[in-house]
Amino acid sequence: MLLNIKEMEARKLKFAQSWQPSEFDFTDSGMNQSAPLIASGTAEMVPHTGGEIRVQGKVQTVLSTECDRCLIPASYPVDAEFDLYYKPATELADAGDELAINAGEAEIGFYELPGLELEDILREQVLLQIPMQRLCRPDCKGICPVCGANRNDVSCDCAVRPGDDRWAALQSVNIQRVS
Repeated sequence: MLLNIKEMEARKLKFAQSWQPSEFDFTDSGMNQSAPLIASGTAEMVPHTGGEIRVQGKVQTVLSTECDRCLIPASYPVDAEFDLYYKPATELADAGDELAINAGEAEIGFYELPGLELEDILREQVLLQIPMQRLCRPDCKGICPVCGANRNDVSCDCAVRPGDDRWAALQSVNIQRVS
């Protein structure tokens, strides 16, 4: 859905939409949508700002992927509110090669005509809610590097050996300090 700039100049736009798992694609992030994505909110031109847009709303869904440690399926419910600001991309072009921004401006995005794609905004907001390390549970023990057993299910007694024996000779060397 296009949030059209011309329409926002005339009035506040409201949106309330739902996408089924097959309609919204998260596969390039290694995630799959396992529940409908539901979004609602408003988009409006902020008065007296020279074209700044404010998009507010809420997004809900559930994403699934494999646990980074044990590779079993893990689910991540997303229920997030967002409040975003966008400025015209022409402001970037007017600034030249380098542009100094303050901390508040680091949170602002930029748009080009004819407007903003709602799906792009929602995709970004959903992915920002997912942790960098995706675990099935906080205390996940992972997979044994020797036998491959899931340590959450089985307690294995495998001994993990150092991977590189080329440095073993240095362990017995007694290094003396020269004064």
